[in-house]
Amino acid sequence: MALSQVAVHLLVLLLLPPLLAGVIQRTKSVFAGRRGPSLWQGYRDLAKLAQKEVALGAGTTWVFWLAPAVGLVTTLMAGLVVPLGPFDAPVSFAGDFVLFAYLLALGRFFAATAALDTGSPFEGMGAAREVSFAWLTEPALFFAFLVLARISGSLQLEDMLRAPEGALWRDSTAALVLTAAGVLIVLLAECSRVPVDDPATHLELTMIHEVMVLDHSGPLLGLVEYGAAMKLLVLEVLLLHLVVPAADIRGWLGLGLFLAGMLAIGVLIGGIESTMARLRLARVPALLVAAVLSCGFALLLLGR
Repeated sequence: MALSQVAVHLLVLLLLPPLLAGVIQRTKSVFAGRRGPSLWQGYRDLAKLAQKEVALGAGTTWVFWLAPAVGLVTTLMAGLVVPLGPFDAPVSFAGDFVLFAYLLALGRFFAATAALDTGSPFEGMGAAREVSFAWLTEPALFFAFLVLARISGSLQLEDMLRAPEGALWRDSTAALVLTAAGVLIVLLAECSRVPVDDPATHLELTMIHEVMVLDHSGPLLGLVEYGAAMKLLVLEVLLLHLVVPAADIRGWLGLGLFLAGMLAIGVLIGGIESTMARLRLARVPALLVAAVLSCGFALLLLGR
């Protein structure tokens, strides 16, 4: 793989996440009839947080300040395993989809551990909710990977994500649509978006992700927000490879179209958050089970 493509891959992973968050926020503002913040507001917020001091609770340990960095690094490493449109993934080997899933799981583990490290009952409640929902999103993600492995005949994530290109999309349309629906639900749950969670809420009793980071401040909070935006980008890459079989357009034009598609998914997420209400916590597991069943039925369709 050319060094220029590796550099572009890293630049996209590092620079695009705040813009995606800005697109979602701007879309929600348009639906509400407001002008809303600038698309570049995310970059300004991260710059402001980087200049602030860190306030640490008296009972916190090294786990608290290490967790945001681990979450960001694991998400960045997961992003290196997925291809960006026509550009190959910098890291690729047989079975790398397992590494992808458990890099995200490792980041989640440290985030939940940091929340428990504060000793706050509210943050502990958020951590419990986070890990309780994660055991349903991970099976859905692995079922999706099994569908792609069955279609592509490969256990290499890059080959799996390129499987829908061309005639394979037409031959497995129903299975891929069901898989894409399941991955969309996983994306909304993993990134704490409506209808699973509401990133704009400030009521501790109903929050999941936001209540876990109540004690984070300054650069630590900036790392948390940056990592969450990067995780959104990485999961959008998975979804876009499923729903856009024309991703076989090569070269810089293909990359530009792929990035435009990612911004379009950001608009879709903003539309979902503007037109749907958040589910009651007791109903969230049913939605996640639906994601598991959707990807599972897709696998059954291919087994005929």
